Amino acid sequence: MPAARIQFITYQKKQILLVNLSNCSAVEVADIVRAVPDYVISQPLDSVLVLSDFTGTSFDEEAIRAMKESAVFDKPYVKKSAMVGAETLPRVFYENLRAFSRREFPQFKNREEALRWLVAEDS
Repeated sequence: MPAARIQFITYQKKQILLVNLSNCSAVEVADIVRAVPDYVISQPLDSVLVLSDFTGTSFDEEAIRAMKESAVFDKPYVKKSAMVGAETLPRVFYENLRAFSRREFPQFKNREEALRWLVAEDS
């Protein structure tokens, strides 16, 4: 199931790794995010643009733990990452994820805004 939710897409001639977690249970989130590094580490260091869609997603401690571990593991490969639909992610979990991974995860209202930000060279 994770492979169906993780795919490279092209936006404005740039490759983006779309991690579609929309409407997933906490168990599904953990399974999917644990598979993300397999896609990321096959790419050059500091090159991967990641868009994670959390619309309607459920979270628990295990899902957050898996997110933190994946974010730390693939950090050297990720150039930029963005989130949409993260309103369901409790603020304390978001801050914990940021602090633990030492990465920023800008949040956007929709995929289009996030995609535009990801491909912009100056951000």
